[in-house]
Amino acid sequence: MNFDEVIDRRSTESLKWRRYGEDVLPLWVADMDFRCPPEVIDALHARVDHGIFGYGLVPKDLPEIVVDRMARLYNWRISPEDVCFVPGVVTGFNLALRAVCSPGDSILFQTPAYPPFFSAIDNASMQRVENSLMRGADYQYSIDFELFEKQIIDHKLKFFLLCNPQNPTGRVFTKDELLRMAKICLDHDVTICSDDIHRDLIYSGHRHIPMASLDKEIAARTITLIAPSKTYNIAGLHASVAIIQDPTLRQSYSRARAGLVSTPCLLSLTAARAAYLHGDVWLGEALAYLEANRDWLYTEIQNYLPGVRMAKPEGTFLAWLDCKEMNLEPSPYQFFLDNAKVGLNNGLDFGKEGQGFLRLNFGTPRSTLVEALEKMRQALKERKKLK
Repeated sequence: MNFDEVIDRRSTESLKWRRYGEDVLPLWVADMDFRCPPEVIDALHARVDHGIFGYGLVPKDLPEIVVDRMARLYNWRISPEDVCFVPGVVTGFNLALRAVCSPGDSILFQTPAYPPFFSAIDNASMQRVENSLMRGADYQYSIDFELFEKQIIDHKLKFFLLCNPQNPTGRVFTKDELLRMAKICLDHDVTICSDDIHRDLIYSGHRHIPMASLDKEIAARTITLIAPSKTYNIAGLHASVAIIQDPTLRQSYSRARAGLVSTPCLLSLTAARAAYLHGDVWLGEALAYLEANRDWLYTEIQNYLPGVRMAKPEGTFLAWLDCKEMNLEPSPYQFFLDNAKVGLNNGLDFGKEGQGFLRLNFGTPRSTLVEALEKMRQALKERKKLK
């Protein structure tokens, strides 16, 4: 696959490319600018060419394909009946909240956080409890376990919404970190919903461990959300999976979705099946390209964007940039949008800890990344001249 190919997406009703004007280079929302695996495209063509799009069912072998994948990649033993298909991970954790909690309940999650975490809790009339991740001298994030447990006790929490790999920081939590969080949750009867959507996008020296794979007791308290969408760049097809090993919890989840949330459409399921069966050669090549982009970006920021700080993400294709030292007005987001014509995510969208930060999507051809960094460098250079 030629990941250097620049593909025009402006005429395709792309959210990423249509949010801003044509003079803005968008590196914000988390979809990649690469063509998805050819096997996925072929499978979709074959299904479309059939010409009939009646009501569909989940392909008979797809739950087993998910089961096999979890065992093969993560040494996690699940059963086909544990696998529930939902139209998107955001839908998945909204359902999880409603399946386990009631309006007024308090929900724990780690910040900075994926913005739909905030809205999911608010829309369910529940209360946010934000567990701020600690940032070290190396700009990397860690968990304050003492605060984590104190908040659970003080707020009588019954639900923890985890994101692993963590968005936007790019942390991939270690086995020890996961065990410590899980033990605290078990000690206080807290159900865990783990958004693992970036689980396949992990870089050298790190590995993803599903929280529910740690032991049976933890599995019985956990809803795990996965999807081929980020992995194979098919986010717009909204095919996702909720893995729920406890029958009672799974029944609650099914009741929460009844009459409101359907199974993903037949094209979504066709793409998911083809991706999981045939997409891993593409994925290996994509991971190598993304890791090279990450390393290039890290070096360029160190050398040519003085005052911007970045820890290398351990997973995802998202960089979390600290611009606080630069005092960019009115904000780093607006400064680079107005002066560099580069559209990034505003750090404040990820919570108060995002003040002065930006999130940059490096899942794009290297030439696009080079162009964006040069625009940002020039904008800072012009600002310096005006001072």
